[in-house]
Amino acid sequence: MNKDLRSIAIENSDEITQEWLKEINQLKSVNYTEEISAELYDNNNQEFLNVIFHSIRGNGSTKVIKDFSDRIIQLGWPLSYITDGLLVFRKVTVNTILTKLEQSDGGFVSEIISSVDSWVEPIIRQLVNEYSVSWEQVVSLQRIALQELSAPLIPVMDNITIMPLIGTIDTERAKFIMENLLEGVMRHNAEVVLIDITGVPVVDTMVAHHLFQATEAVRLLGASCILVGIRPEIAQTIVNLGINFSNLPTKSTLKKGFMLALEITNKSIIEMDNKSQNMDDLLGFGKGSEITNENSNLKTT
Repeated sequence: MNKDLRSIAIENSDEITQEWLKEINQLKSVNYTEEISAELYDNNNQEFLNVIFHSIRGNGSTKVIKDFSDRIIQLGWPLSYITDGLLVFRKVTVNTILTKLEQSDGGFVSEIISSVDSWVEPIIRQLVNEYSVSWEQVVSLQRIALQELSAPLIPVMDNITIMPLIGTIDTERAKFIMENLLEGVMRHNAEVVLIDITGVPVVDTMVAHHLFQATEAVRLLGASCILVGIRPEIAQTIVNLGINFSNLPTKSTLKKGFMLALEITNKSIIEMDNKSQNMDDLLGFGKGSEITNENSNLKTT
């Protein structure tokens, strides 16, 4: 009987398709697909139906289902679109088969529902699994990308680099900060690293411990750390927690920290005597200078 019911569903696929499209369009506001363009929505609905009937016919290939789930992920469509679509297909298919057989016996209706469920449930299971795996992969790649952006080490001058930190620092991120910090110190040949915590909302015992470990690791490489961006509330928290930062230079602003870094690296900022010089004078393009494309030489120190 199951084989006969499957044949009935396949033979009446056009009718099932029409009913399915009519009902699925009414769910756009429910499964968060209302903002999708009509053309894209219709094309994807047709592909969804092709996947369902491909599975019902028993072609055996799972690649079609995987490709469809990947496409849904790439489009950013919600999982509810898949589950709603399959539940609607189950309902429409059962009604269509009952209409064609013109029987309403309770036992027979139960057999039809059981048969349709045996077609639809494997599709639901595989589509949801493929969707979940694909989504986890996307999230994992995004997490890696965010980590790379969350702890950049920026060289601003010879031997001086800055690491601006923004957001909450947990154990996993602290580990990444440590690795990136040590690698960057070696790559940029840094003597001083300014760790800017202006954008870190909370500094608790755990965060302070991670920062202390990072600065100690940098010290073992022969470089120094300066902690900048100490706001009043953070300073109060550090004192209340009894955290000892006595061996770590701290400054309230990045500017003050940078001035200290210049002192440590034996550098200084020299103000020019003639502040009224314009850009042409600074570049040697003032009056009395002759410039030719071939003979002019510009030097920077």
